[in-house]
Amino acid sequence: MTKSDAAELFQQLKNCSPDEIRSTIRRGDYCGQTSGLGLGYLQGNVAIVPSKNALDFFRFCQRNPKPCPLIGVTDGGSSLLNDLGKDVDIRSDVPAYNIYRNGDLVETTLDISNIWTNDLVAFVLGCSFSFEEALISEGIPLRHMEENKTVPMYRTNIATTAAGPFTGPLVASMRPMSQIDAIRAVNITSRFPQAHGSPVHVGDPKTIGISNIDAPDWGDATEIKAGEVPVFWACGVTPQAAIRSAKLPIFISHAPGHMLITDIKSWDTTRLQDPNL
Repeated sequence: MTKSDAAELFQQLKNCSPDEIRSTIRRGDYCGQTSGLGLGYLQGNVAIVPSKNALDFFRFCQRNPKPCPLIGVTDGGSSLLNDLGKDVDIRSDVPAYNIYRNGDLVETTLDISNIWTNDLVAFVLGCSFSFEEALISEGIPLRHMEENKTVPMYRTNIATTAAGPFTGPLVASMRPMSQIDAIRAVNITSRFPQAHGSPVHVGDPKTIGISNIDAPDWGDATEIKAGEVPVFWACGVTPQAAIRSAKLPIFISHAPGHMLITDIKSWDTTRLQDPNL
């Protein structure tokens, strides 16, 4: 598929329902980033771990709800996430997957049916893409969407709370904004705790350990223009860093920017785990 064909399909998918988008992805017809698709619906980061590590990872999500807002978990031996939408199959409904073995990225693929086993458990975590519609509807432009890029993501010096073998730095996504829009964005995104909520930092990236804003660890570099400030949100890539440091024999995630689109409305906060569990 040429770039122009992919761009045309992206525009067509913007008018489709979540299940129609997932069907297109499942057929292998679309493998691009999902920012701007399924507006009004929760998108999810994906983390798939061996069953023996599932409880510790669940605890990691509970202890770090800002970067890891848990919205769905598969039952043991199942690849289906019926609570998140019609016929959602974690093996095929994500545009691209990263496969890690012993902490190392070994493959990026469009379907994991051939390596799925009943010993795997899939977690779906809320994604900042889900609050972007609210920002746009309030007149706050998002440059990565305007340029059809993947939002830039960075490792920070903000520590997460460990659980079992899972530990590591918080990863943050960045969107440049005017100072006025940044203040408005704090108020708007605070209404979306299931999608990382309000920013973790606004302003100088060096304060949170980012030495070169033009060199993101994941995603595409995004220009910060005169009069703008970088605004950082907790990112669902955070657990990828934690799981990689645990060096599990196998770990599968979404490729950054390539999310699972659910049938759950973005403002449905009942999908958050109970912090008192």
